[in-house]
Amino acid sequence: MEAAVNSENKIKKIKLDFKDSKYATGRRKKSIAKVWIKKGSGKIHVNGLKMNDYFKRPVHQIIVTRPLEICKVSSSYDVKCSVKGGGLSGQAGAIILGISKALILFDQTLKKDLKIDKLTTRDSRVVERKKYGHRKARRSFQFSKR
Repeated sequence: MEAAVNSENKIKKIKLDFKDSKYATGRRKKSIAKVWIKKGSGKIHVNGLKMNDYFKRPVHQIIVTRPLEICKVSSSYDVKCSVKGGGLSGQAGAIILGISKALILFDQTLKKDLKIDKLTTRDSRVVERKKYGHRKARRSFQFSKR
């Protein structure tokens, strides 16, 4: 009886047909997003799940839909993303870049609006590596006088 309840609560991955679509890749920190966009009704799927199921926090949901909102085309394109690596914030940032690039492939006139909000360039900031003799990248061990 419990097994039946667990199987109903599990979210099923959806197979999507994305023929006649545009493809773009987005990167942010350690995350890489493969994004396909086609004309549709405004559905967004990330790793086979609906965006609201994958990104639980409203902040990430707003971030992902930002390029579509800026171009005022949020209800006219379907988006399918495959993202891996990094954390949720990095993955959301990678998806933004992928969606922006794919929208530009569909309609070159959208580039001006996306470029104003800096959504067409990769954010190159990454975590600085830890250095030898330090506790973190720049933080040293506590100095002792005596």
